[in-house]
Amino acid sequence: MYAALQMVHSFLAYIVLAVLFLAVANAIVGLMGNKVFNLQKDFRLSLFALILAHTQLLVGVILFLVSQNGLKAIQTLGMSGLNAPSRLLAVEHPFINIVALILITIGWSRHKKFMEGNKKFRSIAIFYGLGLVLILSRIPWNQWLG
Repeated sequence: MYAALQMVHSFLAYIVLAVLFLAVANAIVGLMGNKVFNLQKDFRLSLFALILAHTQLLVGVILFLVSQNGLKAIQTLGMSGLNAPSRLLAVEHPFINIVALILITIGWSRHKKFMEGNKKFRSIAIFYGLGLVLILSRIPWNQWLG
């Protein structure tokens, strides 16, 4: 079960990053081009990014709870016993990604309050962009690509 969850979490990460990048790029283009916020394209892309990111978080939390590198590592070794790669997987990656999801959710909630396209695009560009940067900063690249 653990291996299957880890594979889903890793595969879904590519999709989430791609869709988040598209949502941020779309918001920046819409903001710079002074475009009207389109419910068919802009709304759905942002919503899809939000749903995928939350799905990834759910899979990640389940993986964290059953993983030897997550909660069990903290319980066994304590916080002072974790080396840098273990600390990344057990503490930094989950915490920063939860913060990123909070930012993305704030961006989604804020965009719904605005009527003007520029404000909608700005909210999505800023908050989804910050979330994307945080996610990229805490990916365990040596394990993910290697």
